[in-house]
Amino acid sequence: MVPVAYRLRGMATEIFDLAIVGGGLAGGLVAIAANQRHPGLSLTLLEAGESFGGNHRWSWFESDLDPAATALLARFPHQRWTTGHDVRFPATRRHLGANYRSLSSRDFDAALRRELPQRAVGTGRQVAALDAQGVTLASGERIAARAVIDCRDFVPSPHLNGGWQVFAGQHIRTDRPHGLAAPVIMDADLAQHGAYRFVYSLPLSADELFVEDTYYADGPELDRAALTERIAAYREERGWAGAIIGEEAGVLPVVTGGDAAMHRALMAAPGVGLAGARGLFAHPLTSYTLPFAAANALAIAAALPLDGAGIAALLDRRAAEHWRAMRFYRHLGRMLFRAAVPEERWRIFARFYRLPEPLIARFYAGRSTPLDRLRILSGRPPVPITRALPALLGKGPPLVQGAAG
Repeated sequence: MVPVAYRLRGMATEIFDLAIVGGGLAGGLVAIAANQRHPGLSLTLLEAGESFGGNHRWSWFESDLDPAATALLARFPHQRWTTGHDVRFPATRRHLGANYRSLSSRDFDAALRRELPQRAVGTGRQVAALDAQGVTLASGERIAARAVIDCRDFVPSPHLNGGWQVFAGQHIRTDRPHGLAAPVIMDADLAQHGAYRFVYSLPLSADELFVEDTYYADGPELDRAALTERIAAYREERGWAGAIIGEEAGVLPVVTGGDAAMHRALMAAPGVGLAGARGLFAHPLTSYTLPFAAANALAIAAALPLDGAGIAALLDRRAAEHWRAMRFYRHLGRMLFRAAVPEERWRIFARFYRLPEPLIARFYAGRSTPLDRLRILSGRPPVPITRALPALLGKGPPLVQGAAG
């Protein structure tokens, strides 16, 4: 496809075939997949920040992705561990064989700048409004497009219920080899501080680590100073002294119910495709987005040169299918937040991690079978039945609070 020019306020400008708003994971993967499949496509990837992906790290299990999605992610340099991973709970340790992967936003940004045409790179472009015909920047500049996809960050709405995942992480260069051979996905053998708390540790090299303190909390309050102190204490206990060379923090929704169609109607402009976490393409319980972002990117690329209305309809259908497929995980989320006492939430995960490894892998990928679901729910429940039933029948608090910094 060849872009054409048209006249706007007396100046000639082009009409892009595709404008992607939001240069995070979802938007970046759409841009890469579309450019790879349609090299002649004129596209622009608009990001408010000065780099794509912000300050973030995305992780996934090797088994989360099908071959096509694996090939898409191979275009980005990322960490690979073939040593399996560990989980730890009070009186429980387990090593699992599933291999883990992790992508830093720095490598994400570099790959997008390398792979995309220069004219597609639109960092530092704050968007004021978007519609089916294009995007208006905060500067007043108008960018016209035949199709527009909104991939910006999640925004809480009164149409969703649930809790929050609050975290802070540090990239550390240790003074001597840290000795951690495999990722520790969950270390919950810790003081819980009124939530389900675990520390997540990734060995990036012999003397580099990423350590993140995570909480499944009822509210979105992020006390960064407190989390920084707790990471420091965790590092000290393990002899991981060294320099902090990077930090991140954030708040993610853990959606346990609500009206997805109403949420999407509130978020989306008519004729504009809605993808990413804002469009509810995430695992409701783990908040993992990468497998779903990759699948959407490939589906959109395969559908092009569909027009904007067609892409919007495609994403609406995929969102409805995804919402139905994730129902079981939303039920489990309600059990976690409404039936379990905050200090005892770790028991749910400890029990889950005693189940067979293939079941755990399918759970993280969002592909639990009916037999998996029965197995997860069978046996002695980790929460009282008197609390479990009201939790399943109730709605839970709306996801409308703003996160504190």
